[in-house]
Amino acid sequence: MNKIIKTEKHVRKSVASFLLVLFAMPLGHALMILMEHYLDTTALHRTAFVMGAAGVAMVVAGVFVRGDARQTLYGLVGGLLFWTGWVEFLFMYYANRHGTQPEIVNGEIVSKPEYLIMPTSFGFWAMIMLLYMFRIRSGCNFFNWCQKMIFRRKRTEIAGRPITRHVSLVTFMELNMLLWTSYILLMFCYDGVFLGDRHPVTLLLAVGCLAGAALMFRHQLKIGEWGANIRYSIATVIVLWIPVEVFGRINMFKEIWVEPMQYKTEMTAIMIAFVVLVCYLYYAARKKRIKN
Repeated sequence: MNKIIKTEKHVRKSVASFLLVLFAMPLGHALMILMEHYLDTTALHRTAFVMGAAGVAMVVAGVFVRGDARQTLYGLVGGLLFWTGWVEFLFMYYANRHGTQPEIVNGEIVSKPEYLIMPTSFGFWAMIMLLYMFRIRSGCNFFNWCQKMIFRRKRTEIAGRPITRHVSLVTFMELNMLLWTSYILLMFCYDGVFLGDRHPVTLLLAVGCLAGAALMFRHQLKIGEWGANIRYSIATVIVLWIPVEVFGRINMFKEIWVEPMQYKTEMTAIMIAFVVLVCYLYYAARKKRIKN
């Protein structure tokens, strides 16, 4: 008689980790809008620089804390501050300084100047991806599959050794590379020279990512460690956010985080839920570490 092996599902951990990262996405967007609205130009860019520096400091501090989950949280929050302060606001600064115009459709801004120039970083993105592909042995299923398909039997020879693994830095790089990749992909899709935001390929990409996120979450349910579950949530949520961006752009639903001043109650609720989840996950990780 064949034995039926049941894989344990970690629903509580997966849902909490998923919501933590999911709530971080609209909060990041809303934070940028609020800073643009309430700060003058000089204060805005100084604050953005401090924000990015704080993100770097948090990621580095995460290297020295104990516990996989705690290091992951340091990398996640630090990475969000870094991306907002030193990536998005720097693109914004130079786009505005050199007069880059937003993309306007039917009198409505559909792409801000900073996002229009972001695809110019494609070469730098490809450079880092080459490093990951040929130099780094990681736990990422995507890179492992690519290396297996490209290198085949020579995989252990070409990408045989992993780099020193600091969880905070791993989380930081995962978050920023996935955000960078998704933004470049979306901006190429939105560009009418290539496809366009209503092109069948763009819509198919959105639907495919929606299905992919569902499959990823199904796999995430099998991950029992808090840190690994949170890191996997980063990939799941960012893949899910691609259809959110596409469908929001073509007005299939209202993106409340784009107008946080008009949706104060909803955004406040999301912020409170995010803080509660961070505290809960930090406490759960600390409790498990003490228990062990």
